[in-house]
Amino acid sequence: MNLDACTPGQRASVEHVDGPLLVSAGAGSGKTAVLTERIIRRLCDKEKPAEITRMLVVTFTKAAAAELKARISSALNDELARDPSNRRLARQLLQLDRAKICTIHSFCLDLLREHFAILGIPADFRLADDAESKLLRQNLMAELI
Repeated sequence: MNLDACTPGQRASVEHVDGPLLVSAGAGSGKTAVLTERIIRRLCDKEKPAEITRMLVVTFTKAAAAELKARISSALNDELARDPSNRRLARQLLQLDRAKICTIHSFCLDLLREHFAILGIPADFRLADDAESKLLRQNLMAELI
């Protein structure tokens, strides 16, 4: 990402390093580019490099998660082209498929599957499909009215 072409907000988001950061912006505002740059900077940090498998990256859509993974892969490949002997970056690229880059829904579903016993829900729980959800809403509305 060319920081010279960034807005002040994008630049601040890319360069922020102290503590958590929430990036909230509209469609087409460059969130994916900013997030990709932040991740690559953390993975390439010389003093305190991050591990891709220790990150949690949550998006709203499956398409956004897939695009983010593709951009991270491309950026890691670019970095490796500049430094082909960097085994750590090569490992990050290999581990990208194991990285937790997902939608909010899939992250929550994973939490439910991992902690069903603590939550007191059956191990074989499942999500209702659209037709079941519609029927449940209709029945609930009928009961309430």
